[in-house]
Amino acid sequence: MRKIFFTSDHHFGHTNIIKFCNRPFKDVAEMNRELIRRWNEKISPGDDVYHLGDFALTDRENTLSLFEQLNGNIHLIKGNHEGAAMNIQKKFIWVKDYYELKVKDPEIKNGVQRIILFHYAMKVWKGSYRGTWQLYGHSHGNLPDDPEQLAFDIGVDCHDFYPLSYEEVKAQMSAKNWIPPFG
Repeated sequence: MRKIFFTSDHHFGHTNIIKFCNRPFKDVAEMNRELIRRWNEKISPGDDVYHLGDFALTDRENTLSLFEQLNGNIHLIKGNHEGAAMNIQKKFIWVKDYYELKVKDPEIKNGVQRIILFHYAMKVWKGSYRGTWQLYGHSHGNLPDDPEQLAFDIGVDCHDFYPLSYEEVKAQMSAKNWIPPFG
């Protein structure tokens, strides 16, 4: 069965991200290998992956090589470091600045969970008062999570360098203290 996954901020090929984010890798080659391993450990070839930006910071050939090792149908929400990804733009299912995803879920009121996908965190977003979730990256775990908002940082630095499935995101959102403001 086809699954949905979310992730962000891999920074494939970016040597300095190891230092900037205190990542536990000795060098960029080890980081790339481990990020690919953890990605493919969870994601199957037919799954849908929504990557919320900062895919890679390296040359075109290396970006292409890294991309081709990853399972799944990859959709890209542009981050602030997408020069490398734009060099292989046609490999992604699509590339957008922002996306409003609708996931069929019979456990959700009206049978559809709406999710705003954007590289940057927002204080409010379309539908935020009606139970729409927001997933973001960019902050590498440096923004405190708000337990009263249906939003969180999906970046790899926050999730042991793994992508999260829709079910895992749903579990995290269910644990929040969000109360609909309009009853």
